[in-house]
Amino acid sequence: MDAHERHPKIIVGVDGSDASVAALRTADALAGPLEATVEAWACWDVPPGFGLYLVVGIEGFEYAAEQSLEKALTAAFGPERPLHVHTRLVRGKPGELLVEGSRNASLLIVGRRGHSGFVPGSVSSACVSHAHCPVLVVHAPEEERGYAKEAAEADGGK
Repeated sequence: MDAHERHPKIIVGVDGSDASVAALRTADALAGPLEATVEAWACWDVPPGFGLYLVVGIEGFEYAAEQSLEKALTAAFGPERPLHVHTRLVRGKPGELLVEGSRNASLLIVGRRGHSGFVPGSVSSACVSHAHCPVLVVHAPEEERGYAKEAAEADGGK
């Protein structure tokens, strides 16, 4: 038995969406029976064309990711975060980072917003295709998917 089986770790990709809040809640529900810790990962990076950002600084991107992570944690758990839930702020592309992080995890959980019909998003697809541990994809709550459908219909079905 290797280290992550003796001390299971669940990694959750958090982007601030309702789907990632649902993923956090799912991880929390599974953590107890599995006696696992939960790491909530928020990934951030500098957008393409970063030359201007190097002049004005990149701290704002990291700060925005941190705020989004804290907001998602509060939405999932309220003001009292469970003791087994920890955070990690990492710089890079979410799909690549989560796949690499899965090497040391027992389970990887990501949210799927459901905006693109039956096709999963790029991050969830990368995780399902390349992760080194089992992956659970949690769909956005029904309300958000209903809203997305209405928004798409209002935008001409796009």
